[in-house]
Amino acid sequence: MTRGTKSRPVGKPRGAAISDLTAQRLSVYLRCLDDLQRAGVATVSSQALAGRLHLNSAQIRKDLSLFGGFGVRGVGYSVGDLRDRLARIMGLTRNRKVVIVGAGNLGMALADYGGFNREGFSIVALFDNDPQKVGTVSRGGVRVLDIALLPEVARREKAQIALLAVPAPVAQRLLDLVVRSGIKAVLNFAPAPLRVRPGVVLKSVDLKIQLENLVFHLTRAERA
Repeated sequence: MTRGTKSRPVGKPRGAAISDLTAQRLSVYLRCLDDLQRAGVATVSSQALAGRLHLNSAQIRKDLSLFGGFGVRGVGYSVGDLRDRLARIMGLTRNRKVVIVGAGNLGMALADYGGFNREGFSIVALFDNDPQKVGTVSRGGVRVLDIALLPEVARREKAQIALLAVPAPVAQRLLDLVVRSGIKAVLNFAPAPLRVRPGVVLKSVDLKIQLENLVFHLTRAERA
């Protein structure tokens, strides 16, 4: 737990740039704090957080110290206050508009995931180039639009994030279209190495690699 010293401005870390791993842990902390808040827990210590998350309490304190003073020695962190400050630091206090490119099974499943619209993200459009899919509607009510409309719709809706759920051979071409449409953050599900210009954030999720990783650990456990 940190001392109750004067906080630095929220969202302005001191020193070096924040690593991706630290940013990912902030999301884990936020989810845990959401659970604690729903359970009616008012305060929590770094040790208690570490126990819940299977992390080191020193790592939690180090991560939080990058953004200022949190908590009071001997008392702990206020769950509500820490949760709200982390949400501000992560930029989650306002709604972020999202488009999905690709209306296949994965794209439709992403469009219908209810957690997005409850947690600061709004799916505003779903795109495909298949005439048989254009004009259809997902179970959650998101209409499939022609991919040619992506630049117009993205700018009109002020979309900031794109989810790319398309086959690998066309992923780079559609990523380039997304970027030309003014979108600066992309989560890619296509199993392909992609390139973006500076100023655009690209994150890739390769489900096959994750499954292969699981099989690797399963196989090691079976051989032990």
